[in-house]
Amino acid sequence: MNGVELFLLGRTLMKIGEEAMPTEGIGEHSTSLRTVLIVVSDLRGHPDTTVGEIATRTGLPQSAVSAAVARLRETAAVTTETDPRDRRRTIIREAPEVSDRVSQVRDTPIDQALAAALGTDDPQRVSETVAALEALAERLVPGTR
Repeated sequence: MNGVELFLLGRTLMKIGEEAMPTEGIGEHSTSLRTVLIVVSDLRGHPDTTVGEIATRTGLPQSAVSAAVARLRETAAVTTETDPRDRRRTIIREAPEVSDRVSQVRDTPIDQALAAALGTDDPQRVSETVAALEALAERLVPGTR
């Protein structure tokens, strides 16, 4: 595998992940699920951060980060507070309690989206692929499972 193949695999996995996310009842939003997930990922690596800092690190427009943070705040996934050292800044952090929406997303299996991507409904093949992805995630993504 080369870098291009790895990149394309990553994009494919992102698309499968997006398909697996439950979206019932969340309504229309001005920012994409992908943007929200990028912000969440950055926030996990940089707790107590700001919209501007997330925008700088991710390359997302500040307006997109702000919209994603607003969406995350609506679902109680993050909290925000005014920075006591600089009242012009708002500090963003993961919520101390896991919200119902976060629990729902975390508890939704990927099997159906993965089966569609694999072009099979063979539960054994899907299960083997899930196990391979879990093993890969344990090695490459700190804090997985």
